[in-house]
Amino acid sequence: MSSSAETIQLGDYLFTRLLQLGVNSVFGVPGDYNLRLLDHVEPSGLHWVGNCNELNAAYAADGYARINGLSAIVTTFGVGELSAANGIAGAYAERSAVVHIVGTPPRQLQSSRALMHHTFSDGDYRRFAAMATHITAAQMNVTDSMSAPDNIDWILQQALIHRRPVYLEIPDDMSETLVAAANLKTPIKIPTTPSAAHESKVITQILDRLYTAKKPLILVDGESRPLGILDQLDQLIQKTNWPTWTTVYGKGLVNEHLPNVHGLYAAAYGDKPSQEYFESADLILTFGPHYSDTNTYFWTTIPKATAAIQFKDSTIQIENEIYRDVSSNAVLTQILETLDFTRLVQALGPAKREAPTTSNIQDSDIIAQHNFYPLLNPLFKEGDIILTETGTAAYGGRTFKLPPQSRLFGAVTWLSIGFMLPATLGAALAKRELNQPTGTKNQTVLIIGDGSLQMTAQEISVMIKKKLDILIFVVNNEGYTIERVIHGRNQSYNDVPLWRNTQALNYFGADDEQVKNSTFQAWTCGELKEILKNERVHSGSGVRIVEVFMDREDVQGPLLYLLNKQKAEEQQQGK
Repeated sequence: MSSSAETIQLGDYLFTRLLQLGVNSVFGVPGDYNLRLLDHVEPSGLHWVGNCNELNAAYAADGYARINGLSAIVTTFGVGELSAANGIAGAYAERSAVVHIVGTPPRQLQSSRALMHHTFSDGDYRRFAAMATHITAAQMNVTDSMSAPDNIDWILQQALIHRRPVYLEIPDDMSETLVAAANLKTPIKIPTTPSAAHESKVITQILDRLYTAKKPLILVDGESRPLGILDQLDQLIQKTNWPTWTTVYGKGLVNEHLPNVHGLYAAAYGDKPSQEYFESADLILTFGPHYSDTNTYFWTTIPKATAAIQFKDSTIQIENEIYRDVSSNAVLTQILETLDFTRLVQALGPAKREAPTTSNIQDSDIIAQHNFYPLLNPLFKEGDIILTETGTAAYGGRTFKLPPQSRLFGAVTWLSIGFMLPATLGAALAKRELNQPTGTKNQTVLIIGDGSLQMTAQEISVMIKKKLDILIFVVNNEGYTIERVIHGRNQSYNDVPLWRNTQALNYFGADDEQVKNSTFQAWTCGELKEILKNERVHSGSGVRIVEVFMDREDVQGPLLYLLNKQKAEEQQQGK
């Protein structure tokens, strides 16, 4: 790092700022317009990950940010940033704060409109930045040394405020430019939302609804995470003792072992007592709503407006009235401080569903969706991270009863097949960094289909290189089962090439000893039970792969509905 008391090189300034914000690792791929910038990563105290391609790097940065709160990825201009764009778009859709840093051509070349490589050879250097405006919350092009520190601080602050990706351009000739270092003494913070004139009115209305409710419930959705209200929600759930459910996106944000937490609400796709209670409730406190079709079981879990109070980013909606410019975090905090819990109704929700049993699973049974996930559930420990890829794994993971302090990432809205494997890399790395001061060790578990694996399998090599503790279950059901049940169950386009999945560790760089002790296969429940007893599996280190085989049309939940619908249509058409 090159600096004096008054000045610092721009590259050092940027990465020092990221380090101050808790980012310890940077993802990305080197390219000719970012190489000089990358020279500053490790001297600034950060760890360079280095991914196999830019798309995987963006996926990994997303996973890292969901655990750490903020992440960074560095790509090169044009070819690199566009390769990452799909991953950045997914982070935007699902509220993940990723700083996308793009090394661009030197300022002289841009201003002269030189016909350089990685461009469309037309002299226009602003096309890619224009594309980024649609998938990032804010954009900044650093073009001079005087404004650089303030501009970098602003774009990083925007990532924290919006909890979405931001786009930062650093020209290749600027990474070693000296800039003022004075800002480094002042932390970058999210500005405090001023109390709106109507805030007290909102709080009074909410309190009145809380005191008069006869049949209340709490619904936690996934945008509660970027709202930063998880600690307050835990207090509210425990102190009210009101029946609580989560959405698909919210699963893993609530302690499912609390007596009043009923797990995932799935409307008609779940249990009848929960649906009846939900539909007859007179108050539904909804936190961080995210009303996509896949997160709401085709919009069937959205609370009725007459009962709902919805806590969002800067608005609170009470029935059909929307109050703007209020902080959900601040309002919820004040409610917890002033609420008289003795005045609340003692709401009795429906009887809790019993956890899926494994006592009726015979060793000779073939592995199937209905028995695989119950057998897996006892494997998870407090603090673990579980990721379920788009497809059958995403639906199976919804049945898990998670240990306290664990997190589950499931397919929510973007549903980009292959996302979860690099996201597992990012999440596992973030968790290890957060655990380092205490020495705690947690496991990261990925459940992924054979088709999804083929999208992003290269990142297994980075997992091995970084010595991460990751357990991968590959569900081999001969292709894209989720696509089969949507349409074309017998079409060849839903097939995938045959891979020898348990040889992945060997190919991707693991040593012979690790390969020998870290790969497993199971066709029957008895074989799977024995594998799960293996110490290398339940308490081991490094990357381990367990391949399980299932029928190509074995599905459950909404997927089974789609499959049966397709079969009925085929019968009508005489196929």
